[in-house]
Amino acid sequence: MESNKIFSYFDQITKIPRESGKEEKIIEYLVNFAKNRSLEYKKDEAGNVVIFKKGTLGMENAPTVVLQSHSDMVCEKNSDSNFNFDTDPIKYVIEDGWLIAKETTLGADCGIGMAAQLAILDSSNVKHGPLEALFTTEEETGLTGAQSLKPGFITGKILINLDSEDEGELFIGCAGGIDTTAIFKYRPEKPANNSLCLKVGFYGATGGHSGDEIHKGRANANQLLFRYLLDLSKVTQFQICQVDGGNKRNAIAREAFAVIALDIQSKEQAISLFQKCEKEISEEYIVSDPELHGKIETTNQAATSIDNDSARRLILAMNAVPHGVLAMSQEIEGLVETSTNLASIKMLDGNRIRIGTSQRSSTNSARYHAANRIESLFTLAGAQVTHESEYPGWKPKTDSPILETSVKSYTRLFGQKPVVRAIHAGLECGMFLKTYPYLDMISFGPTIKGAHAPGEKLEISTVDKFNKLLLDVLENIK
Repeated sequence: MESNKIFSYFDQITKIPRESGKEEKIIEYLVNFAKNRSLEYKKDEAGNVVIFKKGTLGMENAPTVVLQSHSDMVCEKNSDSNFNFDTDPIKYVIEDGWLIAKETTLGADCGIGMAAQLAILDSSNVKHGPLEALFTTEEETGLTGAQSLKPGFITGKILINLDSEDEGELFIGCAGGIDTTAIFKYRPEKPANNSLCLKVGFYGATGGHSGDEIHKGRANANQLLFRYLLDLSKVTQFQICQVDGGNKRNAIAREAFAVIALDIQSKEQAISLFQKCEKEISEEYIVSDPELHGKIETTNQAATSIDNDSARRLILAMNAVPHGVLAMSQEIEGLVETSTNLASIKMLDGNRIRIGTSQRSSTNSARYHAANRIESLFTLAGAQVTHESEYPGWKPKTDSPILETSVKSYTRLFGQKPVVRAIHAGLECGMFLKTYPYLDMISFGPTIKGAHAPGEKLEISTVDKFNKLLLDVLENIK
């Protein structure tokens, strides 16, 4: 089997809608894949699918291996895109050795892992023991599928997770996470009759994965927007009529805007201050976010606005809430231990504003402390705060047999040892241990950059190395 077979299946996957919580069509595809090849399969109530394949000649009695990926993807697009994730196939191009989706996410996270599983299941010349190809649902929105797994759904005691994004690195641990949501209630008011409405926003930030790339110091558009609003509140009065920023809890906010109403005499002052703020911010993030830019323009008169007291508390809270790395590991050099992501701000029905944040840590107590800090801040600002979608971390096990096999395979194949480390992003491995505590696990994959953001790209050459490593590990598990 060559890696072009993986790309063939990946291309098929890009044509199937599979946003988290909307995986019906990809689940149907997996079931039909198994039926068409007379492979035994199971599907549970959560939509998890496992497809079984017997060991090849001479390896029938080798240990059963679970190959695992998740079937959903993060669906993010640029604000000026008309792309519909429910109906449209992902559009991608090949440039300079990369497979890239320009205006949306690519879905290589974790579509390329799924494609590798399907290629092996469809192959007749790969040596392997008994296989269980597990495809889980809603990984990107809370690891729901992994959390729903029942005892006996899989039987293998070795699991290879195919959801990592750095070729040449083997992962043996990950952070756990928890979401913290704040709800502000406000009283709607009518803007003054002589007011002017301006739409102000920041766009083009790099964004990215809130775990894997939180340490890179990238701009958070939500923070930038409220930084300007705080500065403006110190020089003139205005009302917030609309606000919207960021989307997914596990993505760094790339875009955010607000519609504000102010006295027409303050227009030039607001524009001048915005231009000054944009210039300063562009200079601060010239390396990490070269496409970052602001935009201010007049817009239609808004019907209602947020009452002044609620707007003031919201502005102060959004400026005070932290975003980024909170602590680095004292045990593993270069590993982020604890972080928080100011993911989104949305206006809801019922005169409510929802702020979504996510905390991660490889230390449980530090994760809870981070979430409590966020709760304390928003509570002081008068918001109602809840915690949800908690998932456990995966503690590294350095004496793992599957790790030893994988290191030997990589060294033999490529003439150098791989990097063995933990990752700050969340993987389903920690959740699997709650139901299957005996699992011996490892995670690896090809190189993916910009996951969870438009412009996500997959390095083509690393898929071949990923494929060779996976096949060699399967052949040499004893």
